[in-house]
Amino acid sequence: MSGRRSKTRQKILEAAAEIARESGPGNLSLDAVAARAGVSKGGLLYHFPSKTALLKAVVGSFVASFDDELARRKAAKAGRADALLEAYLELFVEDHDCRRPPPSGLLAALSQDPDFLAPVRRHDRALLDRVRQAASDPAMALVVYLAIQGMRGMNLLGLDVLSDEEFTEAVGRLKAIVAGG
Repeated sequence: MSGRRSKTRQKILEAAAEIARESGPGNLSLDAVAARAGVSKGGLLYHFPSKTALLKAVVGSFVASFDDELARRKAAKAGRADALLEAYLELFVEDHDCRRPPPSGLLAALSQDPDFLAPVRRHDRALLDRVRQAASDPAMALVVYLAIQGMRGMNLLGLDVLSDEEFTEAVGRLKAIVAGG
């Protein structure tokens, strides 16, 4: 794909992600995405022939950017025991601290088409496998991973009952567990 087409595709994906985050994927229209991205509807359809194709690409882009950031953070901790698990916890806390709205757009997209779950499930399974394989204690890594996923899930479903103090307490304990304490 040429650089120009790649940039256009990226602009479309970013526009779709913004609209889905703001108003949910159910309210995402190809016309609105094209307008936000500054491309014609025909240009959008050239890259993504349907709303489903666009939403699948948005999910794929989210997963890829998450993996890129996780790899970058892990590399910065090279040589440290449990660097991947530490990077995953750090990324989770930063995401939480940004007070971004829950990715309800992702949840709604997944509920609209169960096929969207397949790449997310594969990604999460592969991440868990990598975290456990790289861990000094695979069982500890599993528990930390599940705690993070539980807090993410509560947030995603709008069931987050933790106060800021409780969140900080839980994360502090997870950090101590990862550090071997």
